[in-house]
Amino acid sequence: MLKLLLPWLLLMLPLPLLIRLLLPPARPVETAGLFIPFADDYRVHDGDGAISAHASRRYLLWLAWLVWSLLLLAAARPQWLGEPIELPVSGRDLMLAVDLSGSMQIEDFRLNGTAVNRLIATKAVASAFIHRREGDRIGLILFGSQAYVQAPLTFDRQTVDELLQESAIGLAGEKTAIGDAIGLAVKRLRQQNSGQRVLILLTDGVNTAGVLKPEETARLAAQSDVHIYTIGIGADEMVVSSFFGNRKVNPSADLDEAMLKRIAQITGGQYFRARDTRQLEEIYTRIDAMEPVERERHLFRPVHALYVWPLSVAILLALMLIFLRSYTRHPLNQQTGGR
Repeated sequence: MLKLLLPWLLLMLPLPLLIRLLLPPARPVETAGLFIPFADDYRVHDGDGAISAHASRRYLLWLAWLVWSLLLLAAARPQWLGEPIELPVSGRDLMLAVDLSGSMQIEDFRLNGTAVNRLIATKAVASAFIHRREGDRIGLILFGSQAYVQAPLTFDRQTVDELLQESAIGLAGEKTAIGDAIGLAVKRLRQQNSGQRVLILLTDGVNTAGVLKPEETARLAAQSDVHIYTIGIGADEMVVSSFFGNRKVNPSADLDEAMLKRIAQITGGQYFRARDTRQLEEIYTRIDAMEPVERERHLFRPVHALYVWPLSVAILLALMLIFLRSYTRHPLNQQTGGR
């Protein structure tokens, strides 16, 4: 369907004619304060003093009128509206809160047979999860010593994934402000009037920074109908080399599983434990299967701007008009009849 964004501009179409009819005639050239060198190209005086178009140059007037019409049409912003496309909308608002504290650099995960740190493994698994969230609005919160919104709730999954991939360990500080991250997520989610509100919190430690306590923000989340799914990440056993040889350590000794379980229980969510990449993938797959809440359909009509076509034609005709006016005014052409 063809549509004009500013159709009222077409009311200016008769403006040149109105100016010609309403304004007084220009004074003779001998007494005029302003001399227009090409005015005679469009009008001459007949024996009675009336102004009429020169027969041999009448087409210049029509060409100028066509240029004016095309410029107005381009200014009216013609658009072509495509067929309506229904957007898949599930009604779920989902925030991802990812820990960027210093402990996330521990390399106790393997990805494609290579030892990687916890953040790299999280990025790989969460990326696939984000791209499967068709119809959900997704936001991203990164937290360390402070928590901040990296991406607000949006349907643009590609941008959310890119912002996650650009995150780095220590970007928000070396400590872990779990309570502040939950509080910030609840603040953003409660701004939505309807739909299912979900927070997925991934951390490998204990709350060591921030102003808010995790249990207090969990109760606030429950009052705001926000379900929190907590994921404790980190292996239970890891072999490290030292001066005395290899020894086994628990890299997740600081993980506060009891706190994460309480957060999930208070909000009606669930706690998951990810000791390796496979378990982390399984957790995201289980969260992936949450039943969506139906919401009103959203229709999108692709819009294609068409103003460039009348504008281009107007420019070409204006150049032609300038050339023809110069050609017809050339003394040699006037004497030889243009031959």
